[in-house]
Amino acid sequence: MSCFIVPLTQAVATTAYRKRHQKDIESPEVSILKRQLPALEKMLWGGSVMLIVDHVINGEVTWRYPFFTALETAGGVNVMLREMLTVGLPMSVVITLIWIGYALIKERRLKLKTAN
Repeated sequence: MSCFIVPLTQAVATTAYRKRHQKDIESPEVSILKRQLPALEKMLWGGSVMLIVDHVINGEVTWRYPFFTALETAGGVNVMLREMLTVGLPMSVVITLIWIGYALIKERRLKLKTAN
């Protein structure tokens, strides 16, 4: 029910970093991964929004306080934290690793295209 919080936090941090360093990212000397930050942003924001919609549809997240149904019971905070650590954190790590692979493949294709 709260697994989307970790990738959502990463999406916010990535967006803030990209906006703060926009001019640096656009320069040709910047690293491969910094050039591909918008792709990571899209992956994180898209996945987070999809998870939020899924949790709203399943009734795990509501529009009224306390918003998470787990918080309506005693010990709900522990359940949320455990889910964030066991589901949300691995999800963010996997998304980031997939993005790194994507960025490296895209950069290699660009180098091959310019070499020909």
